[in-house]
Amino acid sequence: MRTTLALLSALAGLALAVPAAAQEGTLKKIKDSGSITIGHRDASIPFSYYDDQQKPIGYAMDLCHRIVDAVKKELKMKKVDIKYQLVTSANRIPLMANGTIDLECGSTTNNLERQKQVWFTITHFVTANRFVAKKSAKLSKLEDLKGKTVVSTAGTTNIKQITQLNSEKNLGANIISANGHPEAFLMVETGRAAAFVMDDILLYSLVATSKSPKAYSISRDALSVEPYGIMLRKDDAAFKKVVDAAMTSIYKSGQINGIYQKWFQKPIPPKKVNLNLPISAQFKKVIANPTSSGDPNDYK
Repeated sequence: MRTTLALLSALAGLALAVPAAAQEGTLKKIKDSGSITIGHRDASIPFSYYDDQQKPIGYAMDLCHRIVDAVKKELKMKKVDIKYQLVTSANRIPLMANGTIDLECGSTTNNLERQKQVWFTITHFVTANRFVAKKSAKLSKLEDLKGKTVVSTAGTTNIKQITQLNSEKNLGANIISANGHPEAFLMVETGRAAAFVMDDILLYSLVATSKSPKAYSISRDALSVEPYGIMLRKDDAAFKKVVDAAMTSIYKSGQINGIYQKWFQKPIPPKKVNLNLPISAQFKKVIANPTSSGDPNDYK
């Protein structure tokens, strides 16, 4: 009898503990603090970057603001203060994991390796890993990088991949890292590097906003497929459910079309550059069937 009572007491204690544990996480953090912290980039055009007033803007930022509206509705809060935290390629995952930021709104590749540390919401863009070089250098394919100095941004999947390919293909290239995309592009611009390996959409943006856009070319061959996702903390199922529902609603309602056109098919601040980039076939598939898969094969 004593054993039975002890068991029932333990089960009762467990039953009481489960709801409390379930409440822990980002939603509770936002409810208790009245605020949400968005991690953003300073130069990932057009996803997340500073305008001429040093305000974070962009395609991913617009999506994140709609997610915040959905969270506010879910928590029945009249107001949720948005705090902004600048992040880099190198520190964005640690800052998410340690609770400094609640959403990371930029140009972060969702892959299976990163999913061991963080989670992602529904994919909001599909790009490819390519490289940019000066046209005069006549570099168009991977083999052309043999013996060249090649730069990529620290903390990205791109630098990891080009380092791996350099070894596998015996290219003998000198792989160096930069602290940010603008710094890496500047190395190509000033001749310190022959090529800059990065997601093609970011390369197109950097070329379009450069001093001499016609002086550069982007490789025709894609080194990999890269799905972008807004990052959130791992194992926070309650928060991911709200965020995924918000993203799915944006897609199914057709709101995504206007948001996409604003940033990819119209002049964007501060230089009023138009990227003129239609929605890709891969991203159209995501809009029709929303997914947060980190497997690149699901986007081919």
